Amino acid sequence: MMRIFTSRIFLILLLPLIVATSCRKSDQLDTNTASKLSFSTDTVFFDTVFSSVGSVTKRLTVYNRNDGKVKISDILLAGGQSSDYRINIDGISSLEAKDVEIPGHDSIFIFIRVTIDPNDQNTPFIVRDSIVFLTNGNQQDVKLMSWGQNARFLKNEVITGNQVWDSLKPYVIFGYARVDTSATLTIQAGTKIYFHWDSYLTISSDATLKITGSREHPVRFQGDRLDDYYRDLPGQWKGIYLERGSKENEINYAIIRNGIFGLAVDSSATTGNPMLELDNTMIYNTTSDAIYAYSTKILSSNCVLGNCGGAALFAEKGGYYEFRHLTIANYWSESVRLTPSLYLRNFAYDSIGNQIPGPLEKAYFGNTIIYGADEDEIALDKLEGITFNYSFDHVLMRTSLDITQSPYTSCIANEDPLFMAADSANFHLDSLSPAIGKGIPMGIIYDLDGNLRGSPPDLGAYQWVPSR
Repeated sequence: MMRIFTSRIFLILLLPLIVATSCRKSDQLDTNTASKLSFSTDTVFFDTVFSSVGSVTKRLTVYNRNDGKVKISDILLAGGQSSDYRINIDGISSLEAKDVEIPGHDSIFIFIRVTIDPNDQNTPFIVRDSIVFLTNGNQQDVKLMSWGQNARFLKNEVITGNQVWDSLKPYVIFGYARVDTSATLTIQAGTKIYFHWDSYLTISSDATLKITGSREHPVRFQGDRLDDYYRDLPGQWKGIYLERGSKENEINYAIIRNGIFGLAVDSSATTGNPMLELDNTMIYNTTSDAIYAYSTKILSSNCVLGNCGGAALFAEKGGYYEFRHLTIANYWSESVRLTPSLYLRNFAYDSIGNQIPGPLEKAYFGNTIIYGADEDEIALDKLEGITFNYSFDHVLMRTSLDITQSPYTSCIANEDPLFMAADSANFHLDSLSPAIGKGIPMGIIYDLDGNLRGSPPDLGAYQWVPSR
């Protein structure tokens, strides 16, 4: 018993000595020239950053993998005060820090941002610098690299007359850009329009938007953050408004992505000509509706509406709509979606909840796919006594509706269209898709990719191509 007690006393006395020795080892300053730092990466890279627009903040971890403490005599930006980069060293914002200590097997963080000064170049360019570390006579560095690009910046801009936006430099919009009454904005093929947080483009009454993209060079609309984190982040900007009474709007070969909504199309001031002709366009990854239409007239072909937090197409208070070779593919996963992908109704609600009727003169869907993650992707909300005309002609749909009689013609219910990769917005058809060869000729000879349609054609915006 005495022996056990003596052993315990010995261990109790020895334990603090072991702990103290261990602590002293990690806290003892290591001045060996062979002791170097390690880094989480050798190059901190930023995707395209627009001139005068700050980047996201990137983090660099600096490790001391040695047993003893090291003292970094100097940490500095090689470019100094003239650098486009700014750093925060372990919580202190500075271009330089001296005598920074890191205990053994510990680390510190350095946070880096870049704001690029404008220059005369139209094409993207590279902005380089480095963070230099001096430790025990050793010099190490971590490279900093960014793609910079000049742009045309618009802040709460009112566009008058007839303006043309070309593709030489991208446009970055802060707040809004408004096409004024009686003005026309033409956006040429290959032009890129980026929107700062909560910004939007709006077309006034009696004004016109004409987007003249091409298959090889579509016009692109998205948020102005291009780093990986933001690449597929919805809700970065508001969307495009076609206000009541805007006229003769045309959108051909555009990509509209990552907004709160894609297009909001208000009512037409006159009957006859469509308020919007929408062709060969993708609208996807929106937190709300891809297209919100209010008592208006839209003609469309070869379009894709995908992955929306609301409806892909929400048409209320009636209107007139013709969609041919449309793909609606709604596999939204960012939150709970409460709205079917296609929502048609012949009324709207006023501010106090009263119903305002509006005739649905026509809602035609031909050679179309309407599918998504929900069990029922079509809602037909009818106010009795008000015109409610709709028809589905050779449509593959996910629905509980009875499609065995008029106004349904040769429709397919609840067969998965087998998109190639719906979660990443690839809505091309797999070789086993039930949509292949199920359409009828509608005069739309080429698909969204420019492929010749078969006879009979496939449903949706894309023709299946054996070599894909």
